[in-house]
Amino acid sequence: MLRWLRWVFLAALAVVLVTLALANRGLVTLRLMPDSTGNFLGLQWSLELPLFLVIFAGILIGLLVGFVWEWMREARLRATASQTSREKARLERELARVGAADPGKSDEVLALLEQPRGTR
Repeated sequence: MLRWLRWVFLAALAVVLVTLALANRGLVTLRLMPDSTGNFLGLQWSLELPLFLVIFAGILIGLLVGFVWEWMREARLRATASQTSREKARLERELARVGAADPGKSDEVLALLEQPRGTR
């Protein structure tokens, strides 16, 4: 069911994108700078593209900026998770070492913990 729903969504998205592309085939000129500034600085770079390519490129650039922004925002969380994972592994190694050194004491503690509450 979920696979079928995904294919329906992708087909509808494809129809919308193709319709948008067909409706916006006119050429637009993209300039690096406004004409007066470009003349003053000597940078008169321009490019003619269909409007739908400009729209799709804007959407794609927006998505990429959003992904990078989120990745940078979550860097602190990833660092904390990594540090916690290392600390957990260290504590597990230490627990295994302490349990192997004196197995009788750890069994007594476990026996106390497993007793019902009223018998302590």
